[in-house]
Amino acid sequence: CMKKIYLLALAGMFALTGCEDFLDSKNYTGKDSSNFPLTETDVNQMVAAVYKSSFYEPFHNNDVSQYITMANLVSDDQYGGGGVNDVSTQALDHMLYNKVSDMEQLWKAAYEAISRANSALASVDNVADEELRNQTKGELLTLRAFNYFDLVKCFENIPLLERAPESVGEAQTSPEQVAPDEVYKQISTDLYEATQIMPSYPYDGWVKLPYGKVTRWAAEALLARVYLFYTGFYGKSSLPTKEGCEVAEITKDYVVKCLEDVINNSKHTLLSDFRSLWAYANENTAADYSFVSDLGEKYSEGNAEVIMAINYMYQGEWTSNLHLTNQYALFFGIRFSDQDDAKFSIGSDDSVYPFGNGWGAGPVAPNFMTDWETSEPDDKRREASVLTFPSNFDYAGNRTDNWMEATGYHQKKICAVRSDGGKNYSWCAQNANGGNGATTGHYQVSHFQSMTLIRFADVLLMHSELTETADGMNKVRSRAGLPPVGYSLKALQDERRWELAFEGLRWDDIRRWGIAKEALQKQLGGKIYNGGNQTTMKDQGGGYAARYDATRGFYKIPQTQVDLAAGSIKQNNGWNGTEGFYASWTE
Repeated sequence: CMKKIYLLALAGMFALTGCEDFLDSKNYTGKDSSNFPLTETDVNQMVAAVYKSSFYEPFHNNDVSQYITMANLVSDDQYGGGGVNDVSTQALDHMLYNKVSDMEQLWKAAYEAISRANSALASVDNVADEELRNQTKGELLTLRAFNYFDLVKCFENIPLLERAPESVGEAQTSPEQVAPDEVYKQISTDLYEATQIMPSYPYDGWVKLPYGKVTRWAAEALLARVYLFYTGFYGKSSLPTKEGCEVAEITKDYVVKCLEDVINNSKHTLLSDFRSLWAYANENTAADYSFVSDLGEKYSEGNAEVIMAINYMYQGEWTSNLHLTNQYALFFGIRFSDQDDAKFSIGSDDSVYPFGNGWGAGPVAPNFMTDWETSEPDDKRREASVLTFPSNFDYAGNRTDNWMEATGYHQKKICAVRSDGGKNYSWCAQNANGGNGATTGHYQVSHFQSMTLIRFADVLLMHSELTETADGMNKVRSRAGLPPVGYSLKALQDERRWELAFEGLRWDDIRRWGIAKEALQKQLGGKIYNGGNQTTMKDQGGGYAARYDATRGFYKIPQTQVDLAAGSIKQNNGWNGTEGFYASWTE
């Protein structure tokens, strides 16, 4: 496998305990906020714990509790899918729940990350090197904002933890929910400070900073995402900041300035070919996958378009650390009831090589394909983004007989990928073991292609939207082989839908544009296969439009957290009692 640099994954933060007597307050025997962190090693250990909670812990329970998973499944472009028993994925598609623990791990992981960031921020000023201190503080502020943003978009009414607790009693007191504006004030203030202090490290192939580290460019792009969602969804013109911030609000002009900093100074850029962005274009697969065999630039992690990503590790066999591998590839892999290699045989009529086995979440909705083909019939990104199953594919056979909401279309971007027709379950396994039929690897834990969170194309499209100009949008279109167009909101909306499909952004977009209810309704009537039997998509649990009206797109706060809070946390509208419960598919 290619050599990769991994962020340390610590089980927990160092305890910030001290020893003190009436003569001397200096801690000579342990690490506390007065003497930790001091060295670059200290810094890496401290920050790694926040990355671990932010990026890996949401998958620790091996369930659907990740914001990207939810955002893909609940959007209008993908159905729930999964097997007959994977009821939570189908529930998410209809804005319902099956288990009271659905989305609970997101809540726990995000607050764990926030708590660790708070503790680290309380001591980061100990770092003597100014450049390292500013980079480290910027990472912590951005990661705290990242977690709060996922929480407030998912649950809206959440507690706000602004600092590390100063006493045991304070730590044991359940914080109360705050108005969403208060959370956005924290997010915007964190990101404003990060964009002000972080060093400008132009893209250099991730030499100066290890691949996976948060950069100034990531902070600026994330601020733009927050601004667009908040102002769009809540009908505002600016982002509020906390009292004491250098600026009273984050204006559109400042956000545009941040995006132009990324565009002009980061050295991030669009790759020449859209296909090169995705793992199926890796050098081992490309030789046998005719769709990408002509590519001059093969898939490479840490390429010039990637601004922020989650870095994963490879495992050749099952371990308890599967959450450190790319579980998105497993959850959104193609569902088969067997794992032999016949279905991947290159050249066979029903081959779906090089895409691999998984849980079958997120089949592409037929309305998405119809809309795209109508809007841009010559768009090369469609085949680069969506696998169309062979017309003679046997949905009723023993391969997919328990797949739900299968449509014959499956996304290629975060799908499991193989490097040949052998029984290795990840392209990296083939690469690691010399190729030519290597059989090592495990289909549940061998995926380690990174997960892109922000890329340069999104920056260009956000800039076009905020400035109402077509330049950035047309750069994205040109890469796809499409002619330039004049700016309009509809053109921008379409461009984001096609370019950024299945990357976890569509749900936020349709909510902030105010078109969610109408978009969701278009899923109805699409042809699907449930357990091999053909039917059509139907409303479940009250229906798409009714559920959006009832919830405004916000999810059920984990009931365990409501119960533990003893009255300080109230459940969201649309989720009281058994409201929103989904047991199984009904015709």
